[in-house]
Amino acid sequence: MSLTNLARLSREERLRLLRFVASFAWADLTIRDEERAFVARLMRGMALDAEDARAVAGWLAVPPSPDDVDPTEVPRVHRQLFGEAAREVVLADGEVAPEEREYLKLLELLTR
Repeated sequence: MSLTNLARLSREERLRLLRFVASFAWADLTIRDEERAFVARLMRGMALDAEDARAVAGWLAVPPSPDDVDPTEVPRVHRQLFGEAAREVVLADGEVAPEEREYLKLLELLTR
């Protein structure tokens, strides 16, 4: 995933992307170190302020509300980027749990 593309997102879009990534990391009910490292890399590429970084840390401690991660609200122009980020966090730990696979399929269906 290109970090250049991440820098072009607005603050709201960056936070929406990170909520999605956090929710996909939670798909198997466990946040692994590799997933945390992936999220940290995304955050560095976005140059988040301290308040936004705390919000992301909160989503890694407690999953975001499903109401806050509606894939149909992702603007069409960003859907590929969101899909890539979701796949990368799922693959970060080298294992794809059945729940993660289902989340990815659902995201693909809802963002066509």
